[in-house]
Amino acid sequence: MKLLIVESPSKAKTIEKYLDGAFTVRASVGHIRDLPKSNKDAIDIPAGFIPKYEISKGKEKVVHDLKTLGEKATTIMLATDPDREGEAISWHLKELLDNDKKIKAPIKRVTFNEITKEAVEEALQNPRDIDQDLVKAQEARRVLDRLVGYDLSGIIWKKVRYGLSAGRVQSPALRIIMEREREIRAFIPEQYWVLEGLFETNKKHKITLSCVEEPRDKKVVDKILDSGNKEKWFVKDLKTSEQKRQPRAPFTTSTLQQTASTRLGFSPSRTMQVAQKLYEAGYITYMRTDSTNLSIVAQNQIIALVEKKYGKEYAEKHVYKAKSKNAQEAHEAIRPTHVEQINAGANEEQKKLYALIWERTVSSQMSDAKLLKTKITANIKSKSIPDFTANGSRVLFPGWLTCDLGARGEDVELPEVVIGEELKLIELNSTEKATEPPNRYTEAGLVKELEARDIGRPSTYASIMKTLEDREYVRKEGKTLFPTDTGDVVSTFLETNFAEYISDTFTAEMEDELDDIANGKREYSKTLKDFYIPFQKDVKEKDKLAKATNMGEAPTGTLCPLCGSNMIVKLARGGKFYSCSRYPDCNGARTIDGEILEGPKETGEMCPLCGDKKGKSGGGKLVVRTRRDGGGTFISCSRYPKCKFIKQDEEEIKRKMTDITCPVCKKGKMMERRGRFGIFYSCSNYPDCKNAIKAKPTGNICDLCGALMMEGTKTIPERCSNKMCRNHNPHKNKENITSNKK
Repeated sequence: MKLLIVESPSKAKTIEKYLDGAFTVRASVGHIRDLPKSNKDAIDIPAGFIPKYEISKGKEKVVHDLKTLGEKATTIMLATDPDREGEAISWHLKELLDNDKKIKAPIKRVTFNEITKEAVEEALQNPRDIDQDLVKAQEARRVLDRLVGYDLSGIIWKKVRYGLSAGRVQSPALRIIMEREREIRAFIPEQYWVLEGLFETNKKHKITLSCVEEPRDKKVVDKILDSGNKEKWFVKDLKTSEQKRQPRAPFTTSTLQQTASTRLGFSPSRTMQVAQKLYEAGYITYMRTDSTNLSIVAQNQIIALVEKKYGKEYAEKHVYKAKSKNAQEAHEAIRPTHVEQINAGANEEQKKLYALIWERTVSSQMSDAKLLKTKITANIKSKSIPDFTANGSRVLFPGWLTCDLGARGEDVELPEVVIGEELKLIELNSTEKATEPPNRYTEAGLVKELEARDIGRPSTYASIMKTLEDREYVRKEGKTLFPTDTGDVVSTFLETNFAEYISDTFTAEMEDELDDIANGKREYSKTLKDFYIPFQKDVKEKDKLAKATNMGEAPTGTLCPLCGSNMIVKLARGGKFYSCSRYPDCNGARTIDGEILEGPKETGEMCPLCGDKKGKSGGGKLVVRTRRDGGGTFISCSRYPKCKFIKQDEEEIKRKMTDITCPVCKKGKMMERRGRFGIFYSCSNYPDCKNAIKAKPTGNICDLCGALMMEGTKTIPERCSNKMCRNHNPHKNKENITSNKK
C-alpha cells in the first residue's frame, strides 16, 4: 500500500479520484504540531532558539490514524502545499512518522502548483527530500512572531489593559491605519470653487467645459465669471490622440484580494477561503503566490482559446515582471488549471471568484486596447482667464477589454469642433466646495499599502486584517477601516516606546532576512539572536513606564460629579470615558456623552480568596459589576484581574445546570455557559475537567465514539459532539452510503 498525505480532506478527495486507487490519500487537516501556548515552555532560547513542539490539541486521532496507515505502507509521500507553511507541515509529519519504529517505508516530499491529474502524476514521479531551508524559514517566522507577540503583549497588558495583544506584522499595519487617522484629524479644510460652463457648438451640440484652476479666492472667481459672461468664447485648442491600454498581469495573492474586495465586496480572509476551495477542487492553481509568471504550456493554451473565442487579432503574448523584489519567479500566478473551463465552483461565491480569475488570466494574453483620447480647450477672446477644458475617450479596438468588462469604464464622446470655432455660452456657474481629508484605508487599500512597503507576505495579508478586527483595534463600516479607541491607545503606546520594531524599515528588513534563511543565505539561530537580545533588553527597560490609559484632558467644563475637579479621557474595555484627574483618590467618572458613571458597588463582604491576605496580594472586597454583554450583573473581587474570584448565583446555576453527567470525569454535570462565540455547554467540574461541547447535550451517547450527542438543526435533530466522529455530520454518512449503493 502506498500512502499520500495532504493537508485538507477535500484536497485528499480530489487527488484520490485522479490516482485510481494507486495511493491511499489521507489529510493531516492542517498543522499537526505547534508551539505550546506558554512561552516559557515553548522555546529554549539559551540552546539556540530551539522550539519545543507538541501535538496540536484535537489532532491526536489524526496522528494515530496516519501512523497506523504508515506501518502498512511501502511508500509514503508528503504532498502538502508548495510553500514554507506546507514544507513545515511535511517536516512535522516526517518527524512524527520517523519516530515510529514500526514504520519502515521511505518518506519523500512531492509538490504541485495545481491539483490536476497530470500535475499530481508528474509530481509523484519526481519526489525529493524535505527542503530544510524552507522549514527553518517558517520556524524562524513562527518563533519570531511568538517572541515578539508574547513580550510586547505582556507589557501592553501591564501598561494599557489586560488581554490586549501586539504582533510583529499586525502592529505595523495598525500604525499605518493610525497615521492616516491622525492626518484626517489634523486636516484643516480649505474653501475652493469649481467653475463650469455649458456651451453650444456651431452644429447645435451641447458641451460642458470645466476651468483648469480651482480658485481659493472669491474675488478671482467673480472676475472669471464677469469676464466669461461679457466676452465671446472660442475653441482655443483641439487634441486627439490614439493611446494603447495594456492588459493587466495575472493575479498574485495581493492583487486577487484587492480586486475581489473592490469588485465582489469580499474581505481578504473570505477571498482566501473561497480560493482555497477552488484550489482543492482542482479548478485553480495555488493561490498563495507573489509571482505573475505563466507557464509556457498555460500561455499557449490561453492564446489558443483567445484565437478561437475572440479572433487572432485579439491574441498577444505578454510576460509580466513581478513588483515584489523577493517574488518567487519559479512559481506561477493564480490561474485556472483548465482555461477552456469558463465557469466553475460549487456555490455562487466560488463561481464569482473563479470568473474573476478566468477573466484576468485570459485577458493578460490579449492584445492592447486602442482608445481615441480627445481634449477640447476653450477660452474667451482676450485670454485673460484660465482655460476651460473637456476630455473624451472612445474605444477604437477593445482588445483585452472584450474579456475583462469590469475594467472597461464608459465611453465619453465629445461633439465635433474645429480650432477657432466660436462657442455660444449658455450659462457659467461656480460651485463652492471644501477640500477633503485623505480617505481612510479599505481592506484592499491596506493590502496594497502593506505590499508597497514590503510588510508581510502573500500568506499573511488576510490574517493581518482578521487579527486587527478580532482584537477590536479596527472596526469595518462598509469597506472602510476605522481605528477604535483601543487601537489608538495601543498603537500610540507602541509608536512612543517601540517605534524601531514597528517601523516599515525594520519589518521589511526582517522579512528579507527570513527570505534569506529560506534561500540558504542566512543562519537561523544567529538571525534570531541578533534580533532578540537587544529587543528583550528594550522591553525590560520599558517595564518602569507608567500606565498608558490617559488619552488627554477632557473638554473644558467637564467636571467630576463627586469632587468637582477637572477630568481626563481614559480608556476602558467599552471605549473612552471621563475619569476624575484625582483618581485613585476620587472615583468620579462620566461617559463620553457626559452622563455620570457609577462604578462597582461594594456588597460589604470580603473576597473568600484574597480578602484575609495582607499587603498587595490581599484585601479584596466583593463588588457588583455590570456584564459587558448587557446580560445583567455579577459579583466578583474588587482586585480583578489579579484576583479572578466570581461569586456564583445559586438560582442562576440551577437554571443553567443539566442533569447529564459529564462522560469524561464522570463527576460533574454539563452546564450552560456563555463564551466569546455565544452559548456552549461544559463540565461543572471546570477547571479540573475541561470537557466542552458547542450545543445542548441530549443525554444520549454516540454509538461510534462514546461522546455525548447534542442538539443539531431542524434537518439533523441530533449529532455527535466529537468533530472527528462520522456522526458529527450524519447527513454526509447518508450521502456516502447512497453514493456507494449507486
